[in-house]
Amino acid sequence: MPTVEELYRNYGILADATEQVGQHKDAYQVILDGVKGGTKEKRLAAQFIPKFFKHFPELADSAINAQLDLCEDEDVSIRRQAIKELPQFATGENLPRVADILTQLLQTDDSAEFNLVNNALLSIFKMDAKGTLGGLFSQILQGEDIVRERAIKFLSTKLKTLPDEVLTKEVEELILTESKKVLEDVTGEEFVLFMKILSGLKSLQTVSGRQQLVELVAEQADLEQTFNPSDPDCVDRLLQCTRQAVPLFSKNVHSTRFVTYFCEQVLPNLSTLTTPVEGLDIQLEVLKLLAEMSSFCGDMEKLETNLRKLFDKLLEYMPLPPEEAENGENAGNEEPKLQFSYVECLLYSFHQLGRKLPDFLTAKLNAEKLKDFKIRLQYFARGLQVYIRQLRLALQGKTGEALKTEENKIKVVALKITNNINVLIKDLFHIPPSYKSTVTLSWKPVQKVEIGQKRANEDTTSGSPPKKSPAGPKRDARQIYNPPSGKYSSNLGNFNYEQRGAFRGSRGGRGWGTRGNRSRGRLY
Repeated sequence: MPTVEELYRNYGILADATEQVGQHKDAYQVILDGVKGGTKEKRLAAQFIPKFFKHFPELADSAINAQLDLCEDEDVSIRRQAIKELPQFATGENLPRVADILTQLLQTDDSAEFNLVNNALLSIFKMDAKGTLGGLFSQILQGEDIVRERAIKFLSTKLKTLPDEVLTKEVEELILTESKKVLEDVTGEEFVLFMKILSGLKSLQTVSGRQQLVELVAEQADLEQTFNPSDPDCVDRLLQCTRQAVPLFSKNVHSTRFVTYFCEQVLPNLSTLTTPVEGLDIQLEVLKLLAEMSSFCGDMEKLETNLRKLFDKLLEYMPLPPEEAENGENAGNEEPKLQFSYVECLLYSFHQLGRKLPDFLTAKLNAEKLKDFKIRLQYFARGLQVYIRQLRLALQGKTGEALKTEENKIKVVALKITNNINVLIKDLFHIPPSYKSTVTLSWKPVQKVEIGQKRANEDTTSGSPPKKSPAGPKRDARQIYNPPSGKYSSNLGNFNYEQRGAFRGSRGGRGWGTRGNRSRGRLY
């Protein structure tokens, strides 16, 4: 093992050799042997090995392996120095290997080391994006659980920081291709992260790009399979996938496949859904998603059939007035419960799809059925007016901080819900029924448009999502209200479903497919 003095002497030989440095192979070998020495020798080797690496291609493997030994040293200062110098080895055919190594080093629990690894990966990304992606995706597909997790998070957080000259169209195409391979078997959390990665790519900001993403999500959602309402994994998958798809829909990118699936497979099983998250109103969550998607539904093959299923489900939440006794009083024990949150979603969805078949209520229903529906609407409208008056009176004169209390937040959202239902019911009372009114769903932010600014068609559509930023949809930053059910509800609050975490399933089968057992330990 060389001493400190010997390392400095051989370093001097190489430094003084200038253009003939490649002729001093023995001197470089001495420096490589420095990794077997003590702490001081290792620190010098960590600096000297990368400095002359490019001059000795025949010793490339030995040099990289020597540096890797230092990256795993017990002394944290040696590890940090060795990691910091790794990008100097990323030349030519060695770059993918270095990227692979750095990706594995993301598993460190030392924050300073972790930052060094991140910086080193970004450094070689700017040298050769494709080669770096090769190393990253290699570990995502075959690496340890912790390495896979951190590599995915690296891509989801760091890609957006890279300049356009690095993220070229070809590089983005490679990201899409490799991501599709990973998406064959992912957890729910991983799926959300990959959607974040892909939706941030410039090449997928176009209509055709968003359509590609919708198709990817539809494939993950497994819309060709029969829905199993009693399987929490099946319910979980559908909700997570639909949440990722919703921001992508527009007047040009239709939600038809998802809306059809919800009408045919989910609505008939609404009451038997198994919730994947404790405390989640799964039925309301499903109805909210359907309402958001209904604005962007295109031509549907079985429109009348699906509209009837939607209508029948709406009737379940639109009670008939209670029978009156001979003295004119209520013969029953209590008034039927009016579930405003459910009705807002169902009525809105029916209103949106009803535009495509405007004679459904008049030509497709028999007279008795239509009369029954009008009676239900009338009864619901009466109860609605009572609640609207109560809510307005309760909120009258309240501003600022007073409106931020939990009780008043509930009332504000309840007022939005009841006003929306009121507008939609008025439309359906027209003769013939009208579908012209537009409302903003109670949990959606109100769209504001500058005076003189022409609104795009997709923004004037009832319930349209906000304009999408170049960085892609950011639903995880949006507050999602759980609107009150019935008169009032104590369940009002922020609930970001897509942040819930991974799907059920072992690591050998990630919940959405199966992964074979992978080797453990150092792969480089």
